Amino acid sequence: MSATDPVLDEVVTMLVEVVGEDFLLETDITRETTFSDDLALESIEFVALAEKVQERYGRRVDFAAFVADMDITEIMTMKVGTLVAYIEERTTAARSGNRA
Repeated sequence: MSATDPVLDEVVTMLVEVVGEDFLLETDITRETTFSDDLALESIEFVALAEKVQERYGRRVDFAAFVADMDITEIMTMKVGTLVAYIEERTTAARSGNRA
């Protein structure tokens, strides 16, 4: 955990809740970590992660809309940093009152 990347830390915490600490014990999750290749996230786990994101951030972060414009290859090769950047973008926009 680091104070310099709090959103990444929150996403890592959610991933631990979804797949279990034992599975991620020897995995250093960074913004470059891929959900599919590096973490071997199954589709059901990806859905569970989406639910955790919605629980944590509410309507500010619309996970379904985020992946809606992606094809299956883009979703499968997505990096953790892509999700983190989206969360940062949406939460910053919500704080500034911009609903872009």
